[in-house]
Amino acid sequence: MLQRPTSADPFGWIEEEAARRTKAGLVRTLRPRPADSPLLDLASNDYLGLTRHPEVTGAAQDAAARWGAGATGSRLVTGTTELHTELERELAAFTGFEAALVLSSGYAANLAALTALTARGGLIASDAGNHASLVDGCRLSRAETAVVPHADPAAVRKALDGHQGRALVVTDSVFSVDGDAAPLAEHLAVVREFGAALLVDDAHGLGVLGDGGRGAPYAAGLAGAPDVVATVTLSKSLGSQGGAVLGPARVIDHLVNAARTFIFDTGLAPAAAGAALASLRLLRREPERAARAREVSALLYGKLTAAGLAAVRPDAAVVSVRAPSADAALKWAADCRAAGLVVGCFRPPSVPDGISRLRLTARADLTGTQIEGAVDTVVRTAPSL
Repeated sequence: MLQRPTSADPFGWIEEEAARRTKAGLVRTLRPRPADSPLLDLASNDYLGLTRHPEVTGAAQDAAARWGAGATGSRLVTGTTELHTELERELAAFTGFEAALVLSSGYAANLAALTALTARGGLIASDAGNHASLVDGCRLSRAETAVVPHADPAAVRKALDGHQGRALVVTDSVFSVDGDAAPLAEHLAVVREFGAALLVDDAHGLGVLGDGGRGAPYAAGLAGAPDVVATVTLSKSLGSQGGAVLGPARVIDHLVNAARTFIFDTGLAPAAAGAALASLRLLRREPERAARAREVSALLYGKLTAAGLAAVRPDAAVVSVRAPSADAALKWAADCRAAGLVVGCFRPPSVPDGISRLRLTARADLTGTQIEGAVDTVVRTAPSL
C-alpha cells in the first residue's frame, strides 16, 4: 500500500537531488547556440558536414512546402508519406539491407527493435559500453539481460551458453565514448553457434565506415544477413533528424505491427525525411566524404598523441582524449570554448569506466587550418596529467 507523502511538497526531494549533483560536479545545463556562432564546433555529430549543405536545407524546405510542417499523425494512420517510403527504399538499398523502417529518432528505433524482437523468457546479451537507448530498450523488453564485458565475443558466448529460447546479442558498431569499433564479424560467428540474432546500432558508423559510408555492418560483410538487424540515426552523418531500423523484410513487417514506438508515435516530419534523403543521395554522389571523415579523425588523433595527450585511436569519426578528473575535464572544455573551440565533455555517470574525457568529432568539411587550430587549442588548454 502506497504511503502518503510526509511533506506538503511532493517534489521537495528534487532540491536534495540537485544538491547531490552539485556536490559531485554533475550539474548539466542547456546552452542555446546562435545560428551564426563564431565557434569551431567539434562537439556535434555532423560527421560529413551536411547539416547546412544547401542541397540538404533546400530539400527540407521543399518537403515542408509540399507535405506540410508535420507528418500529421502516426505512420499507420496519416503519418506515412510517399517521401517516407522513398527514404526507406533508398536507405535499405544503400546499406545493403532488404528493408528499412523510419522512425522519429534513433532512440525510438532502438526501443522499437529491442522491445519487438525480444520477450519475457528471452535473453539479451548487451555490451557494457552500449548507448543509453539500447540500455533502456533492454529494460523495456522484459527479457533477461546479461551485460557482457566490452567488445568481448568470448563473454557473449558464455552468456548465451545454456540458454534455451529466443536470444539477441546487442552492440553499438562504434561506441560513442571512445570511438572504438565492435568486433561484429566475431559476434556474428558466436550468434550463429547458438541460433541467436544480432542487433547492431550503427549510429556512428553510417556515413563514415564501409564502402562510401554504407556503414559498419556493410564493412563487416553482415549487411543483408537473415539474422542481423541494424539501427541507424539520421541525425549524425545525414545531418537531419530521425532514425531507422534495417533488416530482413519479415522483421520490418513485424515491427510495423508490434513496435510501440512506431505504432503510437507521430511520423517523422517531412522536412527531416526530405533532408535525410538529400544527404543520402549526396553521399552516394560524393563517397569521398566518408573517407575524409576518417582521415580527419586520424589526423586529430595523430597530432594529439604526438603532443603527449592520452587520445584513443579512433575507428570512425570520434576522437576521445582522457582527462585526469571530472573537474579537470569540465575546466578543459570550458577553456577550449573560451578559446573558440567547442568540444564534448564526458564524465561519470555518462562514462561506464568512470574515466572523464573530452570528445572531439571529426568532420569531413574541416580544413587543414581548422584541424591545426583545434589541436593547438586542446593542447594549449590541457590540464597537467
